[in-house]
Amino acid sequence: MRTRRGLCYPRVVEDKNMRVLKRRRDFAADQVSYRKRSRNSSDIAGKRDLFDSLPDDLVISILCKLSSSATCPSDFANVLLTCRRLNGLGLNSLVLSKTSQKTFAIRAKNWSEFAHRFLKLCADAGNVEACYTLGMIRFYCLHNRGSGASLMAKAAISSHAQALYSLAVIQFNGSGGSKNDKDLRAGVALCARAAFLGHIDALRELGHCLQDGYGVRQNITEGRRFLVQANARELAAVFSTSANPTRPLFTWNPLPLPHPHPHPRTVNSGGGGGGCPLLSDFGCNVPAPEAHPANRFMSEWFAARAGIPGPGLRLCSHVGCGRPETRRHEFRRCSVCGTVNYCSRACQALDWKMKHKAECTPTERWVDEDGDGDGNGNGNGDNGGDGGGEDGVNVNDDVMPDS
Repeated sequence: MRTRRGLCYPRVVEDKNMRVLKRRRDFAADQVSYRKRSRNSSDIAGKRDLFDSLPDDLVISILCKLSSSATCPSDFANVLLTCRRLNGLGLNSLVLSKTSQKTFAIRAKNWSEFAHRFLKLCADAGNVEACYTLGMIRFYCLHNRGSGASLMAKAAISSHAQALYSLAVIQFNGSGGSKNDKDLRAGVALCARAAFLGHIDALRELGHCLQDGYGVRQNITEGRRFLVQANARELAAVFSTSANPTRPLFTWNPLPLPHPHPHPRTVNSGGGGGGCPLLSDFGCNVPAPEAHPANRFMSEWFAARAGIPGPGLRLCSHVGCGRPETRRHEFRRCSVCGTVNYCSRACQALDWKMKHKAECTPTERWVDEDGDGDGNGNGNGDNGGDGGGEDGVNVNDDVMPDS
């Protein structure tokens, strides 16, 4: 009988006088090996591992399917940890170029040099999603503006709608530079390209720009048409992403109670505001779209830092955005309450329908972080802009009035 180490128990022998004798073992004769047993044991000697016989191109094809359909980072990471061959073939440039967006859904608390290196490998392999995600992280979180902007531009050249819209937001705000670095016409052009590719927020932003004449010649009718089209695409996206199409995707509720402190322009216009409200303003409870992994990463990154991206800097108040200011007073704030600020009109419109509509309370004079009264936001306040846009978004550089 053998132990787990392969050693034999001493044999027990009884002599004629019924005495138990233990025979001493001869370790030299037994020639016991203490080394780990080989994976190819003698009972399968002569047989070859079938996995080793598979050609590399077939394994790479399978890994491409796996990486493109992964639903979380661990789905692909577990394959890389299986064996040395899968690790080597899994880091092939063809496999990395096919990696899905959800594979890059790295949580901010799990950020490490390995995660950074993996995203860099995917970006170098030509993965557009990796270029955009790593570009956003470098630009806003790691303060590497030049490298982050170049990675987003690389994704935008490949017609990545999200990258085009993010570059438009950077151009509108002059992010990474001074206020004089704003390029409104470039922002409108990038928004138009992203909207053409089906980006809903870019289409909504373009509609506001046309309504208010912001970076483009004013065309109120065309702007409102784009806003209606953005609402229709928003609803179509809800239907297309539903797992259970037989279940009602939205419910029709009566309009909520009137706002306790309505906007003066809304009161004067008879309550309609002359705008094109979002679907939820009619009582349709449309679920909020899922945030992009890059936006979720930024939200978690700055939430771990008490929501303060830097001295005197603020975050976009829309919960699904996560963009921080790169200089003081970069984002525009609500001219009614002065307590929220947004990186874009699209974020303002989405946050208005989600929560700010019930929280916004007019303030006669609000004070900024330094204690200097800013009144109506650089003297324009509620009367600037056209006032007929969706949710009353204004064109002023530092204020965004709500409806």
